[in-house]
Amino acid sequence: MKIAFIGLGNMGGPMAANLAKAGHEVTGFDLAAPMPEGVAKADTAAAAANGAEVVVTMLPNGQILRAVADDVIPAMSAGAVLCDCSTVDVDSARAVAEQAANAGMGALDAPVSGGVGGAAGGTLTFMVGGGADAFETVKPLFDIMGQKAVHCGDAGAGQAAKICNNMILGVTMVATCEAFALADKLGLDRGKMFDVVSTSSGYSWTMNAYCPAPGVGPQSPADNGYTPGFAAELMLKDLRLSQQAAESADADTPMGELARALYEQFVENEDGLGKDFSAMLPRFEGRGRG
Repeated sequence: MKIAFIGLGNMGGPMAANLAKAGHEVTGFDLAAPMPEGVAKADTAAAAANGAEVVVTMLPNGQILRAVADDVIPAMSAGAVLCDCSTVDVDSARAVAEQAANAGMGALDAPVSGGVGGAAGGTLTFMVGGGADAFETVKPLFDIMGQKAVHCGDAGAGQAAKICNNMILGVTMVATCEAFALADKLGLDRGKMFDVVSTSSGYSWTMNAYCPAPGVGPQSPADNGYTPGFAAELMLKDLRLSQQAAESADADTPMGELARALYEQFVENEDGLGKDFSAMLPRFEGRGRG
């Protein structure tokens, strides 16, 4: 399959490389990032998209997605599919899907879960919104880049699933870090805390698979000085998107809003920028109720 890949940073680069390794003809474009092995370089996004059967994008935000769509959709062939794997606002995803449909093309919003490791290892999970025919066209590529692709519904449904999932993730990580900090102050050994909670009703992914306490549970960024697996500023981005969506949908999400405020304080006014989102634990360790 002839594929264009726009956005070849920490996530897009290894995703494009995996498609090339699988034998697909991949042409890439990025303003700064180098071309991955096996990916041909285009001078513009439109040049990369010209003649491609699928155009994959991995971009920082909805504003940039809309600008790239303005460039690539006129260059794409009728019947081609624009598959955006960025995490952006639902309104931008739906606007780009409508723009593609009006030009006679398919469109998918397909944000991912799994981080840089999942992108490199081809073990991402894709949450996909858009038409069934477009999903079937791109599914063989999802199978190369990831371990699972769920067709969540119409345009915007993939972004909705990602935003809701990561709101849960952010809220749960805050609660897990708070609980460890409280256990410390109560004199409870962290290993014992993990042994109890990981097999009890407090079980969660943030406890069992991504424990924020160093030396406890499976290996996690906490064991590497909180070097990011998923950066705190990216969690803040997703929580902001969740609250933007909640406002648009008139949904009451007080825990999501509190998590957003905490990560905003952590990233913008404390030392959270450039750290893993689980570095909330040392933040809480040094704080009292005042």
